[in-house]
Amino acid sequence: MESLTEAQLQKLVERISSDDFTRPFTHRAYFNPRLRTTGGRYVLRTHNIELNPKHYETFGMEELVGIIKHELCHYHLHLTGRGYKHKDADFKQLLKQVGGSRYCRSLAPRKKQEYRYELLCKGCGMRYLRKRRMNTKKYVCGKCRGSLVLREVEDIHDRKSAR
Repeated sequence: MESLTEAQLQKLVERISSDDFTRPFTHRAYFNPRLRTTGGRYVLRTHNIELNPKHYETFGMEELVGIIKHELCHYHLHLTGRGYKHKDADFKQLLKQVGGSRYCRSLAPRKKQEYRYELLCKGCGMRYLRKRRMNTKKYVCGKCRGSLVLREVEDIHDRKSAR
């Protein structure tokens, strides 16, 4: 897949804005490689749109167009003084109307939780897994209010798979 230049991206955003929203996009659209957890963002102060280049490289043009439509919904609604936030009915309605994506796909697979500690309830046997050490004198079991015993567990994932 060939990469898009900043000028091509700008033209694409302007074309989508005029075709799908029948309004011009008069600000800047550009790739921001520092974006990590989102496909793009609309900047309220400058009215510019920043897009994550990794989404285009990983998922292609269709995903990028969905993200652009999402950000253009924020842009046009904000400039016309209507509800531009995700929770607003105006935003949800316009997004559905133009076919933008509500959420973008995740780039990184979720990391497995690695637990180092296990809390056992003396009363009911309830088991709690924790990443950090806890002071068992300050806490009780959430189920029966019994006292807790802290154990350090090295290979909790190995024990789970052995069952």
